[in-house]
Amino acid sequence: MKHYLANIRQPRKKSTIKKQIYYTIIIVFAGFLIGILQKFLDSYPDNYLPMLLQIVDIGNYFGRLSIWILLATILSIYSETPIRASVNVLSFFLSMLLGYYLYSKYILGFLPVSYMMIWVVLSFISTILAYICWYAKGKGLIATLITSGIMGVLLAQAFHVVGEIYMYHIMEVITWLIGVVVLRRKPKEWVLSMGISVLVAIGYQCVFPYFG
Repeated sequence: MKHYLANIRQPRKKSTIKKQIYYTIIIVFAGFLIGILQKFLDSYPDNYLPMLLQIVDIGNYFGRLSIWILLATILSIYSETPIRASVNVLSFFLSMLLGYYLYSKYILGFLPVSYMMIWVVLSFISTILAYICWYAKGKGLIATLITSGIMGVLLAQAFHVVGEIYMYHIMEVITWLIGVVVLRRKPKEWVLSMGISVLVAIGYQCVFPYFG
């Protein structure tokens, strides 16, 4: 199995322990600040925000899935190894939750423990997905299929594709486009992954009609 996975994508030479710790600290710090920002936007009246942020509906944007899928994908594919991808994504999400719920408790005065634990469990599940996503930057059919899956879920967040076709929101469309660029492949593989991603988006919206 190890040899098979190495044929899809070969792990890069590992950085020193010092550099790995440094990168993890940056990820944790960034996640913590983003968590605070997200909770601030959740609790701040939209009509008090600058007009541009109101137009792009920035508060609700951070409350949807696409931005977190994209950030987790970027952290995963640019990690040195699939294990580091798992560590990086878990560090990011746990630190983000820490910032989010510390703000909730000490600034807003409440802490929904049961709801928080759901997201903690999902953060640990994301380590498995991060491990798999790392191979999206590999070669061959498996890497192409993984890329298609990620792009398909992002597409399902950006557009309604079952029956009537329409855009959900401009920020989700931008997020999907960034995902397409980040996950770019060779021309033939790109065309294949784009086609499969449409099928993934249709299947996603059929199974999860309320999570578009």
